[in-house]
Amino acid sequence: MMETMHSKSFIVAVDIGTTSVKSLVVDRDGSVLASHSVEYPMHTPRPEIAEQDPLQIFNAVLRGIREALRKAGAAAGQVLCVSFSSAMHSVIAVDRELNPLTKSITWADNRSAGYVDRLNRHYGGRQIYLNTGTPVHPMSPLLKLMWMKDHMPDIFHKAHKFIGIKEFVFAKLFGQFLIDHSLASGTGLFNLRRLDWDEQALEAAGVRREQLPTPVPTTHIVSGLPAGYAAETGLSADTPFVVGAADGVLANLGVGAFEPGRYAVTIGTSGAVRGVVREPTTDPEGRLFCYALKEDFWVIGGPINNGGIMFRWVRDELATLEAEEGRKLGGDPYDHLTRIAEQVPPGSDGLIFLPFLAGERAPYWNAHARGVFFGLSLHHRKKHMIRSVLEGVAYRIRSVVEALEELAGPAAEIRASGGFARSILWRQIMADVLGAAVTVPDAIESSGLGAAQLGLLALGEVRDFSGVHAWVKAGVRHEPDRRNHAIYSELSAIYSRVYRQLKAEFDAIAAFQKQHIGKE
Repeated sequence: MMETMHSKSFIVAVDIGTTSVKSLVVDRDGSVLASHSVEYPMHTPRPEIAEQDPLQIFNAVLRGIREALRKAGAAAGQVLCVSFSSAMHSVIAVDRELNPLTKSITWADNRSAGYVDRLNRHYGGRQIYLNTGTPVHPMSPLLKLMWMKDHMPDIFHKAHKFIGIKEFVFAKLFGQFLIDHSLASGTGLFNLRRLDWDEQALEAAGVRREQLPTPVPTTHIVSGLPAGYAAETGLSADTPFVVGAADGVLANLGVGAFEPGRYAVTIGTSGAVRGVVREPTTDPEGRLFCYALKEDFWVIGGPINNGGIMFRWVRDELATLEAEEGRKLGGDPYDHLTRIAEQVPPGSDGLIFLPFLAGERAPYWNAHARGVFFGLSLHHRKKHMIRSVLEGVAYRIRSVVEALEELAGPAAEIRASGGFARSILWRQIMADVLGAAVTVPDAIESSGLGAAQLGLLALGEVRDFSGVHAWVKAGVRHEPDRRNHAIYSELSAIYSRVYRQLKAEFDAIAAFQKQHIGKE
């Protein structure tokens, strides 16, 4: 029977990101009817601090839902459910009345960097990684809690619960402390195989399981929205809320990258490579994460710090005159810089850039890594440097893909998304460096679409995720050039050796910078 206009036919997908909440109204066919973003700041009073106001984000969720429904012209009675996606690794200490005792300490906060060695030496960090799938890194809430215990002892001992930003939103809305298995698997505290808090990790963090939210499946449904919040969002009080999952795993689902050999590469400011396996899988070398979506859907991969931010650095620091020239010509400076890079042959005539300006995560997990131009000679020009930066980011992606292929099999196709996917040159470089086809799906809001599909599954409207392929249309496809791939394979091997040989010197220069930069 054909649905009427007033049947329940829309899903509201709420994606709580690092810089904004984006709310989508999605119909059963996967069409995004409306969206609304509400931005909020990151507070960084010192370089190692990255915090946000949880109440500001909560209000952004309410406003985002209301505005997206208004733009779509959707009535409360037409909403099937609200389903959530969220950034990972945040920590908030709250009291019994849910008052925040801290700001939301985000994934980007680096104050716990000194606890990596302590966890590895004294608490069996390697075994905790194998149990939890979260690499030992300052992004991990486990390390944040270890730091908080020593540096905020009064708050640490006063706290009733330690929760993330999405758990804070659900607790405000429904008075329940819940965490989905997906976000839990990014805390460093959650045992992947038992789907429960890990005793060894709890001991290292110095917290009791009752101080953490209750783990639930990503398809868990909560209802009974208080009347005030129903009025504020434009929803019915009985609207089902699907607890949802982490943004990264939902992005894989949202671009249709969940079959063997099909990997997702996202490059925005930072970046990530992800593939799907059917059971929890950790890396013996500790290079990759493993995060849950559902019992037979686990996402493994690795994040990188240095993605599109490298091209921004080129625009703002290395090629300022060229960028300004592009603006004067009435175009996008990035497009002009790309045209300059196109004048240089693949491999940049033997110039290699190690793009570690922001330290690095996967597969090295080295916050001390720094940027390097290697092979620079008198015949190189600025155009070589520009292209080598784009190629260097592709080498970064290749290093993660190679680790991923060891666990999940060879890459046959890369589904690309993020800002870099707009660049034809960068996409072709990626295909040539990886030796795999790169496809750009037309799914722009991949995490939100993944959340919408998860909502349908939670409600029993679909049996599995196969319907995503009808939602996501494959767009432009780039096939690798064999000759270019051979050049890039040779240079990528040199790139990896240079990193290994400089590892000790990265520690030394990072220590020098910490001691001297910014000092009077």
